[in-house]
Amino acid sequence: AINPWDVMLCMSGTAIACENAIVVAIICYSPSLRTPMFVLIGSLATADLLAGLGLILNFVFQYVIHSETVSLITVGFLVASFTASVSSLLAITVDRYLSLYNALTYYSERTVLCIHTMLVGTWGVSLCLGLLPILGWNCLHDYAACSIVRPLTKSNVTLLSASFFLIFIIMLHLYIEICKIVCRHAHQIALQQHFLTASHYVATKKGVSTLAIILGTFGASWLPFAIYCVVGDPDYPSVYTYATLLPATYNSMINPIIYAYRNQEIQRSMWVLFCGCFQSKVSFRSRSPSDV
Repeated sequence: AINPWDVMLCMSGTAIACENAIVVAIICYSPSLRTPMFVLIGSLATADLLAGLGLILNFVFQYVIHSETVSLITVGFLVASFTASVSSLLAITVDRYLSLYNALTYYSERTVLCIHTMLVGTWGVSLCLGLLPILGWNCLHDYAACSIVRPLTKSNVTLLSASFFLIFIIMLHLYIEICKIVCRHAHQIALQQHFLTASHYVATKKGVSTLAIILGTFGASWLPFAIYCVVGDPDYPSVYTYATLLPATYNSMINPIIYAYRNQEIQRSMWVLFCGCFQSKVSFRSRSPSDV
């Protein structure tokens, strides 16, 4: 019998793959989207696209091909994809912070080198974590070592959860610093103009609200699953695992909306790519990632 939770995960993976495939196609198609900000968004979309495909493949192989090797490869693929997604979110946060903290030197070669270094680190670490189950860190022959996500071991899942908590804390700290910089900039503008205009107040409030939505969505999606990975037991009903894992996949579904589809340059490129009816001779300058 087919588990309805597996069907829901497969449907979630399909929506994730479709959404992020469009983002990847737009960024690859548009030569103007080659700035560090869009490179990181492309990395996030690629990771989420792979995660969506991994959920689909996991459903197919689970009910069509019953093989321990295939199961390990699928789980390793999902671990690497979701790790790359979370790590890409951290890289985007660091990029936004740098664009505000070092605004005068942001568009320099040093920034490009920093972005490339973060990308190499993001995908390198994700690949290593994804290979661990395949290379032997699994519980196929030791049921007592299994976690709530078979065939991952308890120590493996604990490592992944600890990494998530660390990333979440770093992102929280950086977004607090970003809010401080935004409010300080608004205060400086108010001193120069002798008063804080309504437009500046609205822009500051919108920026802080957007940051709260970004961090709140990320935490609400992943925190329940990360906590349950630590406190859960493989003997607990599997419905608990599904009920915490499914919202975690929604983060990859929401990421394109937050980081891509709201961007004016990507909206314009989408019109050009799919409609071919929107042409403009005006050159669009890619906005700074601090424009949240």
